[in-house]
Amino acid sequence: MNSVLRYVHVLAACAVFAVASGTGFSSPDQVRALGFSPERLQRLDNVIQSTVDQHQLSGAVMYIARDGQTVELKAYGLQDVENKQPMATDTIFRIASMSKAVTTVAALILYEEGRFMLNDPVSKYIPSFAHSVVAIPPPLGSAPNVKYTTVPVEHPITIHDLMRHTSGLTYGDGLAAEDYKKANLSGWYFANHDETIGAAVDRLATLPLNAQPGEKWLYGYSTDVLGRLVEVVSGLPLDRFIAERITGPLKMVDTSFFLPPGKESRLANVYGLEKGQLVLEENTEKSDYVHGPRKCFSGGAGLLSTIGDYGRLLQMLLNDGELDGVRILSPKTVQLMHENHTGERYARDTHAFGLGFWVNDDPGYYGELVSKGAYGWGSAYYPQYLVDPQEKIVAIFMTQLTPTGGLDLNQRFKVLTYQALIKPHADK
Repeated sequence: MNSVLRYVHVLAACAVFAVASGTGFSSPDQVRALGFSPERLQRLDNVIQSTVDQHQLSGAVMYIARDGQTVELKAYGLQDVENKQPMATDTIFRIASMSKAVTTVAALILYEEGRFMLNDPVSKYIPSFAHSVVAIPPPLGSAPNVKYTTVPVEHPITIHDLMRHTSGLTYGDGLAAEDYKKANLSGWYFANHDETIGAAVDRLATLPLNAQPGEKWLYGYSTDVLGRLVEVVSGLPLDRFIAERITGPLKMVDTSFFLPPGKESRLANVYGLEKGQLVLEENTEKSDYVHGPRKCFSGGAGLLSTIGDYGRLLQMLLNDGELDGVRILSPKTVQLMHENHTGERYARDTHAFGLGFWVNDDPGYYGELVSKGAYGWGSAYYPQYLVDPQEKIVAIFMTQLTPTGGLDLNQRFKVLTYQALIKPHADK
C-alpha cells in the first residue's frame, strides 16, 4: 500500500476512535482531566519502547480509554521488521482467543431472543454430542498401549458449560491426546482447515472429554463449539452472523475471520522469542489468514482485528451493551457476563471466569493491581485487554509474539496502566 493510501487508513482508524471516544489523541491536560498522570504514563511508554529497543518485541499498539475518551493511543516499533514497516494504530492483528468474547456476545444475542436457555444441553442443537464420554485412566493391569478407558457423562454438556469452559473439552491434551492428534484436533488453530467448523465440531464430539461436564475449569474448544451452536440456532454461518449482528452495527470495519483483499500490507507479522532472539514466524506470504482455505470459522480463536475495532467492542460492554445509539445486549446480560461463574469449585489459576473472559472478584486473593469486578482476556499471539467497570477504563495491548520466550510484558502493562491512574472515578 502506498503512503497516501496508508495515510487514508490511519485517518479512518482515528475516525473510528473518535466515534468511540470523542478524540483521537489526548493532550497532557486532557490526560489529567481523565484522572491519569502523564508523567506516570511515561513509565508505560518507556517499558514498551525499551522492550522494542531490546529486540524482544517487534512492535505494539497501546490503547487506554476512560469514560469513552482516549487517554493514550500509541504505536511502537515495526509491524514488519524485514521491510522496516512501522507499526500503526490501524495495523491488523490475529487476536486468537480474544475472539471468545465476540462469539460469546453472538451467542448471548440469541439467548436474549429466547432461542435457548443457558442450561440447555448442547446436544439439543448439535446432536453429535448426544453420546459424549469421558476419558479416565485405564484399570491396573491394562496393556501398556492402553492410554485410557471411558465412562459415560454424568450430566450432558450445557451451553453454560461452553461459555464458562466447564464442558470437559481441552485443546486436545490429556489422556486421549493421541486420538485428538489423529483427528486433526490438537491445538487451537483452525485457519488452515479445509473444512467447515461444523464438520470439525462433529468430529470433536466423537472424542472423549477430559473431565465430567461441570466438574472443573478446562480451557479449550468450548467456544468453537459455541460458535457452531450460533450457526445452528441462527441458520447463518458464524462469519455472517457476527458481521450482521456485531461488527457491522458497531462499525468494527477491520474485524473478520480471514483478511479481505487489499488489506495485506496492514497485517502484522508474527515474531517469536527463541533463545533470546526475535525470529520471524509468519508473514503475509505464509499466512493462512490470507492464503488458506478460508472455510473454518473458529469462534474460539479465529478472528483478525485492530485495536480500534476491539476497543469499540469493549466500550460497548463497558457501556452495558450499547455504543453510539446501537444496543447489542441488555445491561443485565452484560452484568451476567462478568459475574464469577466458576466460583471456588475450580482451579485458583482461572482468576474466576465469567462468560468469555476472566473476572477478578477478589484482587487481594489473586494479588493483582486491578479493581474488583474488572474483566478481560488475552491471546496466544500475546495481546491482552481489560475492562474496568468501577473505574470506567478500557485498556488494550496489541502485538504478535509467539513463542514468548518467557516475556511477561502483556501482564505488566496492566500494572503500568493502573499505577498511572491517580484519581478515582467520580461515580464511586
